Amino acid sequence: MKCNYHTHSHFCDGKENMRFFVEKAVELQFDHLGFSSHAPISQQYDFTLTEDDIPAYLAEIEHYQKKYPQLKIFKGLECDFIPDMTKDFSYYKENYNLDYIIGGVHLVKVPNSQEIWFIDGPKRETYDHGIAHFFNNNIKKAVTCFWEQTFEMIETQEFDIIAHLDKIKMHNQDRFFKEDEDWYLTLADHAVELIIKKDLIVEINSRGIYRLRCKDFYPSDYILKKLGKVKNRMVISSDAHKAEELPLYYEDAKKKLQNFGIESLAVFEEKKWHSIYL
Repeated sequence: MKCNYHTHSHFCDGKENMRFFVEKAVELQFDHLGFSSHAPISQQYDFTLTEDDIPAYLAEIEHYQKKYPQLKIFKGLECDFIPDMTKDFSYYKENYNLDYIIGGVHLVKVPNSQEIWFIDGPKRETYDHGIAHFFNNNIKKAVTCFWEQTFEMIETQEFDIIAHLDKIKMHNQDRFFKEDEDWYLTLADHAVELIIKKDLIVEINSRGIYRLRCKDFYPSDYILKKLGKVKNRMVISSDAHKAEELPLYYEDAKKKLQNFGIESLAVFEEKKWHSIYL
């Protein structure tokens, strides 16, 4: 089976109508396609749905479910977790009859303030400015805030897939910290421990590679090796914002997982997640 559950259309920051993604998935003989627009945060952020958009978003997915029965199409959201600012993920699952939730951290809340550090997006300068302005260039403090927010998300929210687990490395590009430093590995280790305890599905995400913002997949080889030892559940995600991005690095991701002893993928069937062999 060939599946992609992390897909962004024009309803959020994706660049194309759902139709193009569906037609491309059929052309490429995908079995499953899941749409996962960014859930509402606040009017301050324009890369998300608004809550008023959600009915139309779901109705359009249902339209394509009926029009293309040969492709199983699913209703999801990618929910951001920001302490004391975002709704519990369960709110969306319960109120909108979603198939699944992807959880992720793109916006880091600065301790003891209402300020937000945006670690994603196209501008590396935004990332750098946040380290200087919010954390006085203390990279350990900045990165630890990202991971601690991720820990809190795992521990307090109900969701299915954790998105781009080590997204914090994207704009770093080995400039401020190295991923083999002991303090950083300790944080990554704790994330893996929590994921295993919560039995979360982890995506291997290729967007950083094909957007030329990261030299490798999320998560790192170090994390994949840890997950491989416990046979953790995985999905392959292109995190597509254009239809042409759906298949990118799919086979490379499969080989990467196999190299680390991960021999199966999670697939959504009959309202439940199941495992299939790679």
